[in-house]
Amino acid sequence: MWMETKAEVEEARRSRASSRRRVLNSLLFCTGDMEHLDKYMEDKWFVLQLAVWGLRGVTRVILANNPLSGALILAALYWASPWQGLLGTVGVLASTLTAVIIGQDSAEVTGGLHGFNGMLVSLLMGVFSSAGDWYWWLLLPVLLGSATCVFLFSGLSSLLDRWDLPAAVFPFNIIIILYLLSTGPNNPYFPHHSATPPGALDTDTDVIRGIPLGVGQIFACGALGPSLLILGAVLLYSPLLAVHAVLGSAVGTLAGLSMAVRHGSLYSGLSGFNGALGCMNVGGLFFTFSWRTHLLAIASAFLSAYVDIALSNLMGTVGLPACSWAATLTATLMLLLTGSLAAYRIPTGQVMAPERNLRSCSQWEAGNTTDRESTDV
Repeated sequence: MWMETKAEVEEARRSRASSRRRVLNSLLFCTGDMEHLDKYMEDKWFVLQLAVWGLRGVTRVILANNPLSGALILAALYWASPWQGLLGTVGVLASTLTAVIIGQDSAEVTGGLHGFNGMLVSLLMGVFSSAGDWYWWLLLPVLLGSATCVFLFSGLSSLLDRWDLPAAVFPFNIIIILYLLSTGPNNPYFPHHSATPPGALDTDTDVIRGIPLGVGQIFACGALGPSLLILGAVLLYSPLLAVHAVLGSAVGTLAGLSMAVRHGSLYSGLSGFNGALGCMNVGGLFFTFSWRTHLLAIASAFLSAYVDIALSNLMGTVGLPACSWAATLTATLMLLLTGSLAAYRIPTGQVMAPERNLRSCSQWEAGNTTDRESTDV
């Protein structure tokens, strides 16, 4: 009797352990780049494939590459504003379809690389429009601008490949500035708000809320709940990337405080999103994670934030936003570094989730060690 009870307890323990392993494996199945999903979708309908490519494009905005994270981010945008969610969906689909029609590289299309610039252009057009929500004529420049991003991305990629640099969001930054310059704030068809310089600090300095909002502002989202969901989507893709997103946003907010920018920029997260992007680019994505690159990521966040303040003051005088020029330029400079830090640089075509970058680097170093030992023998 006692032996039977002991056997039952042991069986129950093994069953619980097996259940925990299955749950953990299921969670791990949804993290990282989800490359297995691409293989599964190869023989599926084009509409389903397009949806996956589009969702990957959504996450590329925040330097991730996971369609499930993309679904969470899209849900956050619809939660914050259904109109903005619709514009983002139209933008990412328009640019992705344009890439398919003109025959861009299939690996780039399936990886979402032709979708994220179009999404950002459409979101910013909606944010700066002064015609209000559900102004359907805005879909015309959204479609045109999103499609144009594909041509710019392709041309810039050919140019920057010589130095192994990504085209990143250069197309978005160029297109949105050209659009705002072309239309002007008083355009009868596509009026928009003018951007203002960061200005002076207000008396209210409760800015802790601005740290998670700095992550949401990468998608032009200024609501706390949706911003936390966006952060959760990044966490699903890579915990290391999520940590650097929060750290970079905090650094950007601190930089804003040090420069006495107005309360609106601090509280809304506008002071933090360039810092978040600068920190994420270096902290495990384009560089293998180590204590050296971690410090470099913090330095990149500070530099991105201060450059953003300078550009915002400069471009705000003519009513233009600085967008993400600061983080884009800073990340490009970081990728051109030479010396000992260049050894941590990951080739653009081999960039994966930061945790996988770590494993790949360890395997590479182990292989080199084995080769050296074999040569010595």
